[in-house]
Amino acid sequence: MRVPDSSPLVTALTQLADLPDVAAASERAREVCTNLRWHEALRRRIPEASAESRVRGAWASAELDGARSTATIVRDLMRGARERNPEPDPAERVIHGAIAATAETEHLRDLVTRSPGQALARLHTAAAAQLVTDRDQLGRPRVEGEGCEEFSDLGPAPTGTELRGRLDGIIELMRNASEAPALVVASIVHAEIAATRPFVVGNGLVARAVERALIAATGLDPTGVAVPEAGHGHEGGPAYLGSLNGYVHGGQPGVVLWLTHCGDSLVAGAEEGWRVADSVRAGRLGQ
Repeated sequence: MRVPDSSPLVTALTQLADLPDVAAASERAREVCTNLRWHEALRRRIPEASAESRVRGAWASAELDGARSTATIVRDLMRGARERNPEPDPAERVIHGAIAATAETEHLRDLVTRSPGQALARLHTAAAAQLVTDRDQLGRPRVEGEGCEEFSDLGPAPTGTELRGRLDGIIELMRNASEAPALVVASIVHAEIAATRPFVVGNGLVARAVERALIAATGLDPTGVAVPEAGHGHEGGPAYLGSLNGYVHGGQPGVVLWLTHCGDSLVAGAEEGWRVADSVRAGRLGQ
């Protein structure tokens, strides 16, 4: 799928949202996020719960990129209780990138729709700080001669004019996020970043962080306690990548497959958020 430009974009997304399977997925996601919002622990302890959500989100995002760890390791790294390896291996670099990008979403709730290009730059700078070979590549799209080896199953990454056009579409969609159903917007932005791969490295980390930020900014999960990244991994990495492949190569049925996957993932992510809130209420985080 290629995101259309300007006002036809909103029309296209609204039409997608009206498809029965997509509408049902959106309604399920909206219902569980609404239930999460009224969890007793979130009356006074949203900051604590949302911080733990970011821990679990960073852990899950890194795992989707093949970097294995535990929530305890990520939690300790995020709060500075574990010393970082001065010479991290490739997996550790991904984990650090996931931690930094997911943490950055806390500060982007307004920026992600008001100035989406800046939000993307900040997220990539956080995600790829230890992944790029040239620091000039941080926070900017790929230029002529720069490719990307990520998500190779999705086909060659766009370059040149096509890359610029696709990226403009992503930014326009983020800017108009309030004009279309929140689940559809966040899901399409996620998939378009993965398909377009605007950066030399770190695109998956950025895509999942943008989705988290948009879900909060559009009011679908205003508490920021749902863990959408964990939802994407709840059926395993192959299911996540297979759904993305459907988005890219499967025409409208493939797009619907991806959107229903994202709806189911947000349901699972909100359920994980409920477990976070339960742990906060019981005072047993990290146990």
